[in-house]
Amino acid sequence: MLNDPLPNIAIVLVRPQFAGNIGSVSRAMRNMGLSRLILVSPAQDPLSPEARMMATSAKEILEKAEVFSRLEDALAGFRWIAGTSARKGRNRGPFISPREICPEIIGHARSIPVAILFGPEDKGLTNEELAPCQALISMPTHENLPSLNLAQAVMVLCYELSMATLANPAGEPSGSGPFLKLAEFQRVEGMYIHLENLLLRIGFLDPKNPKRIMHTLRRIFGRANLSDRDVAILRGIFRQLEWYTTKGDPGTR
Repeated sequence: MLNDPLPNIAIVLVRPQFAGNIGSVSRAMRNMGLSRLILVSPAQDPLSPEARMMATSAKEILEKAEVFSRLEDALAGFRWIAGTSARKGRNRGPFISPREICPEIIGHARSIPVAILFGPEDKGLTNEELAPCQALISMPTHENLPSLNLAQAVMVLCYELSMATLANPAGEPSGSGPFLKLAEFQRVEGMYIHLENLLLRIGFLDPKNPKRIMHTLRRIFGRANLSDRDVAILRGIFRQLEWYTTKGDPGTR
């Protein structure tokens, strides 16, 4: 178990548009003790003079940032993922505030790698980009201007993570018990693909819009914090159902 969980938390910026914001995010992270920055398809050079200027004394975080072209590759190896959004439309949610979720994030980060996703400045994360997330986070803001600048949003989240760490420096288990070693992103995604194909096969999902129900199922399973064993058991059930739909019940022959 990690004494300091913050290095085990990655801030993932998905399609950030402005180099200055990337630099400002680096500074916000260093202010609060986080150090791992991941960039997915940045629109501008994250090492540009503007980014370096805004990073000030956090240039090391900027220089060590991992850059990927696909979100799937960026999330490889992570076992718990949260996404942020200011949009709460249909097929989104439930959302939780940073203050409510950060103690849980810190609890996970003491033993497993955690990723927190932030979307581009103009539109935020898409439903597809939020799909892998076990939790969805929304910053409480005034209704007159609900959206935050990207770096401001990162700072709010990092501050709450820092405060949650200070509130429980010894890593005492919460009331929900000790945290399990959760399944990796790739294993859980494989399970969802398996489940979707099965539900299409038995006619449970609308083939024209399977994602509508799959979104809800992802939220249900995401809240369960699945371990490797959980995923293996579920996929075993799926395989048995596939066999049943092909062979039928031998007892009825």
